[in-house]
Amino acid sequence: MDLRRVFIVWVVTAISLYIISKFPTIGVEIDTPIQAFRSAAVLGIVTAVVRPILRMTFAALNLVMFNLLSGFLTFMITVACFGLVASLVQGFSLRFGIWSAVLGALTLSAISSFIYEFLEISS
Repeated sequence: MDLRRVFIVWVVTAISLYIISKFPTIGVEIDTPIQAFRSAAVLGIVTAVVRPILRMTFAALNLVMFNLLSGFLTFMITVACFGLVASLVQGFSLRFGIWSAVLGALTLSAISSFIYEFLEISS
């Protein structure tokens, strides 16, 4: 992944997080646009570090279940990363706890996908 692509993903994630924070029913609260960029950077780092570790941890379960839980486990790892970032970044909080993390992860995926499609960038 080249540096330009990393920058684009960071900006799209930050914009998506800031948009999500404007929906009060989701419960994701970000104080300022600067905090959205900080949160996106930390989310990228946490995801890059934590996701492979958790995927290896759940690999045996996934193998036993014949790969049926693959998508669900990947989503739950994303929710865990989302919650971890909320606890690490000041100015980024989840009002409804785990439910805000679940809704935030779903909405982040949808909004980011829409922006990538609009910009004609493969995610």
